[in-house]
Amino acid sequence: MKKVIFIGQSGCGKTTLCQKLNEEEIRYKKTQAVERYGESIDTPGEYLENRHFYNALIMSAVDAGIIALVADPTSEYRAIPPGFAGIFGKKVIGIITKIHEAGPEQVKRAQTQLKEAGVSRIFRVDTPKGTGIAELSEFLNRERGTK
Repeated sequence: MKKVIFIGQSGCGKTTLCQKLNEEEIRYKKTQAVERYGESIDTPGEYLENRHFYNALIMSAVDAGIIALVADPTSEYRAIPPGFAGIFGKKVIGIITKIHEAGPEQVKRAQTQLKEAGVSRIFRVDTPKGTGIAELSEFLNRERGTK
């Protein structure tokens, strides 16, 4: 069974997404270290925001079959650099969160950022509202070889 690792800047919604995908109660908490939620691996945003932690991301991704780069369209800060997906040598997808909070131009900017990073497919979600979660979950289950 393939695990999926969620990588993104602080506050982009990685933990909430992991909780939702694993049918756990959504509760906000700041991720301080790599954590597991079933087959999901949640990483601290600081690992992406500080290049000297890239080795920690690469090592944490060893156990994952799918890399998910998570982008927050409501944030002006863009932490995912162009070509970033190439460092993993695995399938890399993009997830745009908070789509109901963002305007069309913000979502478009996040999509461009993920495409420039090298993702193979992009999902748009609003985790608390459940928008896009079923499609993402079905994709992950197919990739993991379940359901």
